[in-house]
Amino acid sequence: MLINGGEPFFMKSGGSSGVLLVHGFTGLPVELLLLGEYLNRAGFNVLCPRLAGHGTNEQDLMRTTRDDWFNSVLDGYFILRGVCDEIFVIGHSMGGILTLKLSTEQKISKIVTLAAPIFIDDSKGLKNLPPKEFCGNACIVQPRKKLLDVPQAANEVYKKTPLVSVHELLDLIDDVKNLLPKVTTPILIMHGEDDHTAQPRSARYIMDNIGSERKFITTVANSGHLLPLDDNRDFVFAETLNFLRS
Repeated sequence: MLINGGEPFFMKSGGSSGVLLVHGFTGLPVELLLLGEYLNRAGFNVLCPRLAGHGTNEQDLMRTTRDDWFNSVLDGYFILRGVCDEIFVIGHSMGGILTLKLSTEQKISKIVTLAAPIFIDDSKGLKNLPPKEFCGNACIVQPRKKLLDVPQAANEVYKKTPLVSVHELLDLIDDVKNLLPKVTTPILIMHGEDDHTAQPRSARYIMDNIGSERKFITTVANSGHLLPLDDNRDFVFAETLNFLRS
Protein backbone atom coordinates (compact mmCIF):
# COMPACT_ATOMS: atom_id res chain seq x y z
CA MET A 1 0.00 0.00 0.00
CA LEU A 2 1.40 3.40 -0.97
CA ILE A 3 1.79 6.05 1.68
CA ASN A 4 0.51 9.53 0.93
CA GLY A 5 2.93 11.23 -1.46
CA GLY A 6 4.35 7.98 -2.81
CA GLU A 7 2.39 8.19 -6.05
CA PRO A 8 4.36 8.80 -9.26
CA PHE A 9 3.21 11.81 -11.24
CA PHE A 10 3.14 12.85 -14.88
CA MET A 11 2.39 16.36 -16.11
CA LYS A 12 1.73 16.85 -19.80
CA SER A 13 2.58 20.14 -21.49
CA GLY A 14 1.90 19.49 -25.15
CA GLY A 15 5.54 20.20 -25.99
CA SER A 16 8.21 17.77 -27.18
CA SER A 17 10.69 18.20 -24.30
CA GLY A 18 10.46 16.11 -21.15
CA VAL A 19 12.03 16.21 -17.71
CA LEU A 20 12.55 13.05 -15.68
CA LEU A 21 12.69 13.76 -11.94
CA VAL A 22 14.37 11.23 -9.64
CA HIS A 23 13.76 11.37 -5.89
CA GLY A 24 16.22 10.36 -3.20
CA PHE A 25 16.94 7.52 -0.77
CA THR A 26 13.88 6.84 1.45
CA GLY A 27 12.24 9.82 -0.27
CA LEU A 28 9.00 10.25 -2.18
CA PRO A 29 7.94 11.64 -5.57
CA VAL A 30 5.99 14.38 -3.77
CA GLU A 31 9.29 15.91 -2.63
CA LEU A 32 9.80 16.93 -6.26
CA LEU A 33 6.21 17.99 -6.91
CA LEU A 34 6.82 21.74 -6.58
CA LEU A 35 9.79 21.55 -8.94
CA GLY A 36 7.73 19.46 -11.35
CA GLU A 37 4.88 21.97 -11.36
CA TYR A 38 7.33 24.82 -11.95
CA LEU A 39 8.93 23.09 -14.95
CA ASN A 40 5.56 22.05 -16.33
CA ARG A 41 4.36 25.66 -16.26
CA ALA A 42 7.52 26.49 -18.22
CA GLY A 43 6.43 24.11 -20.98
CA PHE A 44 8.03 20.77 -20.13
CA ASN A 45 6.40 17.38 -19.87
CA VAL A 46 7.38 16.08 -16.42
CA LEU A 47 7.53 12.52 -15.09
CA CYS A 48 8.56 11.49 -11.58
CA PRO A 49 8.54 7.71 -10.99
CA ARG A 50 8.57 6.02 -7.60
CA LEU A 51 11.78 4.12 -6.91
CA ALA A 52 11.37 0.45 -6.02
CA GLY A 53 10.96 -0.15 -2.29
CA HIS A 54 9.99 3.46 -1.63
CA GLY A 55 6.67 4.98 -0.67
CA THR A 56 5.36 1.86 1.06
CA ASN A 57 7.20 0.49 4.11
CA GLU A 58 10.69 -0.22 5.40
CA GLN A 59 10.36 -3.95 4.72
CA ASP A 60 9.85 -3.30 1.02
CA LEU A 61 12.95 -1.12 0.95
CA MET A 62 14.92 -3.86 2.69
CA ARG A 63 14.08 -6.28 -0.12
CA THR A 64 15.32 -4.01 -2.92
CA THR A 65 18.80 -3.29 -4.25
CA ARG A 66 20.54 -0.46 -6.06
CA ASP A 67 19.83 -2.31 -9.31
CA ASP A 68 16.11 -2.22 -8.54
CA TRP A 69 16.28 1.52 -7.91
CA PHE A 70 18.13 2.10 -11.16
CA ASN A 71 15.65 -0.03 -13.09
CA SER A 72 12.86 2.21 -11.78
CA VAL A 73 14.69 5.18 -13.27
CA LEU A 74 15.21 3.32 -16.55
CA ASP A 75 11.50 2.52 -16.74
CA GLY A 76 10.68 6.19 -16.26
CA TYR A 77 13.20 7.21 -18.90
CA PHE A 78 11.74 4.91 -21.54
CA ILE A 79 8.18 5.98 -20.74
CA LEU A 80 9.18 9.62 -21.24
CA ARG A 81 11.21 8.78 -24.33
CA GLY A 82 8.04 7.38 -25.86
CA VAL A 83 6.33 10.79 -25.78
CA CYS A 84 9.24 13.26 -25.94
CA ASP A 85 11.95 14.04 -28.47
CA GLU A 86 14.31 15.58 -25.93
CA ILE A 87 14.97 14.35 -22.40
CA PHE A 88 16.43 16.17 -19.40
CA VAL A 89 17.00 14.43 -16.06
CA ILE A 90 17.09 16.02 -12.61
CA GLY A 91 17.93 13.98 -9.53
CA HIS A 92 17.82 14.91 -5.85
CA SER A 93 20.25 13.30 -3.39
CA MET A 94 20.58 9.61 -4.33
CA GLY A 95 18.44 10.51 -7.34
CA GLY A 96 21.36 12.62 -8.50
CA ILE A 97 23.67 9.62 -8.25
CA LEU A 98 21.20 7.54 -10.27
CA THR A 99 20.98 10.38 -12.80
CA LEU A 100 24.75 10.32 -13.30
CA LYS A 101 24.61 6.57 -13.91
CA LEU A 102 21.70 6.91 -16.34
CA SER A 103 23.61 9.48 -18.38
CA THR A 104 26.35 6.93 -19.12
CA GLU A 105 23.82 4.56 -20.71
CA GLN A 106 21.10 6.65 -22.37
CA LYS A 107 20.73 9.71 -24.59
CA ILE A 108 20.06 12.74 -22.39
CA SER A 109 20.36 16.39 -23.38
CA LYS A 110 21.30 17.76 -19.95
CA ILE A 111 21.34 16.62 -16.35
CA VAL A 112 21.03 18.41 -13.01
CA THR A 113 22.12 16.99 -9.65
CA LEU A 114 20.69 18.47 -6.46
CA ALA A 115 22.67 17.60 -3.31
CA ALA A 116 24.11 14.41 -4.78
CA PRO A 117 26.06 12.56 -2.06
CA ILE A 118 29.59 11.46 -2.82
CA PHE A 119 30.55 11.97 0.82
CA ILE A 120 28.03 11.37 3.62
CA ASP A 121 28.23 13.63 6.67
CA ASP A 122 29.88 12.07 9.74
CA SER A 123 26.79 12.92 11.79
CA LYS A 124 24.97 10.04 10.07
CA GLY A 125 27.08 7.53 12.02
CA LEU A 126 28.23 5.47 9.06
CA LYS A 127 31.55 4.76 10.75
CA ASN A 128 29.60 2.50 13.12
CA LEU A 129 27.72 0.70 10.34
CA PRO A 130 28.15 -3.07 10.79
CA PRO A 131 29.16 -5.24 7.83
CA LYS A 132 26.26 -6.01 5.51
CA GLU A 133 26.18 -9.70 6.41
CA PHE A 134 25.55 -8.79 10.06
CA CYS A 135 22.82 -6.20 9.48
CA GLY A 136 19.89 -8.62 9.27
CA ASN A 137 16.62 -6.71 9.66
CA ALA A 138 18.15 -3.96 11.80
CA CYS A 139 17.09 -0.37 11.15
CA ILE A 140 18.20 3.05 12.30
CA VAL A 141 15.74 5.72 13.35
CA GLN A 142 15.60 8.53 10.82
CA PRO A 143 14.23 11.70 12.42
CA ARG A 144 13.50 14.67 10.19
CA LYS A 145 12.25 18.08 11.16
CA LYS A 146 8.72 18.71 9.95
CA LEU A 147 8.76 20.90 6.87
CA LEU A 148 6.42 23.87 6.54
CA ASP A 149 5.09 25.58 3.43
CA VAL A 150 5.41 22.37 1.39
CA PRO A 151 2.91 19.68 0.33
CA GLN A 152 1.91 17.96 3.58
CA ALA A 153 2.70 14.54 2.14
CA ALA A 154 6.37 15.57 1.84
CA ASN A 155 6.62 14.88 5.58
CA GLU A 156 5.47 11.28 5.18
CA VAL A 157 8.95 9.77 4.85
CA TYR A 158 10.13 6.50 6.38
CA LYS A 159 10.82 6.87 10.08
CA LYS A 160 13.37 4.03 10.02
CA THR A 161 16.01 3.00 7.50
CA PRO A 162 17.18 -0.62 7.02
CA LEU A 163 20.94 -0.96 7.45
CA VAL A 164 21.20 -3.29 4.46
CA SER A 165 19.68 -0.51 2.36
CA VAL A 166 22.30 1.93 3.61
CA HIS A 167 24.93 -0.50 2.34
CA GLU A 168 23.20 -0.56 -1.04
CA LEU A 169 23.31 3.25 -1.14
CA LEU A 170 27.01 3.31 -0.31
CA ASP A 171 27.74 0.65 -2.93
CA LEU A 172 25.80 2.68 -5.51
CA ILE A 173 27.86 5.76 -4.70
CA ASP A 174 31.08 3.77 -5.12
CA ASP A 175 29.83 2.40 -8.45
CA VAL A 176 29.07 5.87 -9.76
CA LYS A 177 32.33 7.41 -8.52
CA ASN A 178 34.08 5.02 -10.89
CA LEU A 179 31.73 6.03 -13.73
CA LEU A 180 32.21 9.80 -13.44
CA PRO A 181 34.86 10.06 -16.19
CA LYS A 182 32.36 8.39 -18.55
CA VAL A 183 29.70 11.04 -17.90
CA THR A 184 29.85 13.47 -20.84
CA THR A 185 26.38 15.03 -20.68
CA PRO A 186 26.19 18.78 -19.92
CA ILE A 187 25.56 19.11 -16.20
CA LEU A 188 24.54 21.59 -13.52
CA ILE A 189 25.68 20.54 -10.04
CA MET A 190 23.83 22.26 -7.19
CA HIS A 191 24.51 21.85 -3.48
CA GLY A 192 23.43 23.63 -0.30
CA GLU A 193 26.25 25.20 1.70
CA ASP A 194 24.61 23.98 4.94
CA ASP A 195 23.97 20.39 3.82
CA HIS A 196 24.45 18.11 6.84
CA THR A 197 23.59 14.92 4.97
CA ALA A 198 25.67 15.01 1.79
CA GLN A 199 28.88 16.91 2.46
CA PRO A 200 29.14 20.01 0.24
CA ARG A 201 32.55 18.84 -1.01
CA SER A 202 30.60 16.17 -2.91
CA ALA A 203 29.73 18.79 -5.53
CA ARG A 204 33.36 19.72 -6.10
CA TYR A 205 34.32 16.04 -6.38
CA ILE A 206 31.74 15.52 -9.13
CA MET A 207 32.86 18.71 -10.87
CA ASP A 208 36.54 17.71 -10.80
CA ASN A 209 36.07 14.09 -11.90
CA ILE A 210 33.24 14.20 -14.42
CA GLY A 211 33.98 13.85 -18.12
CA SER A 212 31.53 16.53 -19.29
CA GLU A 213 32.99 19.51 -21.13
CA ARG A 214 30.00 21.71 -20.24
CA LYS A 215 29.75 21.58 -16.47
CA PHE A 216 28.60 24.17 -13.97
CA ILE A 217 28.48 24.23 -10.19
CA THR A 218 26.23 26.35 -7.97
CA THR A 219 26.41 26.60 -4.19
CA VAL A 220 23.06 27.53 -2.65
CA ALA A 221 23.51 29.84 0.33
CA ASN A 222 21.66 29.18 3.58
CA SER A 223 20.29 25.87 2.28
CA GLY A 224 20.55 22.30 3.48
CA HIS A 225 19.99 18.93 1.87
CA LEU A 226 16.36 19.30 0.79
CA LEU A 227 16.96 21.79 -2.01
CA PRO A 228 13.61 21.13 -3.79
CA LEU A 229 11.75 22.00 -0.56
CA ASP A 230 14.07 24.45 1.18
CA ASP A 231 13.42 28.15 1.74
CA ASN A 232 15.61 28.99 -1.25
CA ARG A 233 13.85 26.59 -3.60
CA ASP A 234 12.72 29.41 -5.90
CA PHE A 235 16.37 30.17 -6.62
CA VAL A 236 17.06 26.47 -7.22
CA PHE A 237 14.09 26.20 -9.59
CA ALA A 238 15.10 29.31 -11.54
CA GLU A 239 18.73 28.20 -11.88
CA THR A 240 17.57 24.79 -13.06
CA LEU A 241 15.22 26.25 -15.67
CA ASN A 242 17.86 28.68 -16.93
CA PHE A 243 20.29 25.79 -17.40
CA LEU A 244 17.76 23.63 -19.24
CA ARG A 245 16.96 26.52 -21.59
CA SER A 246 20.55 27.72 -22.11
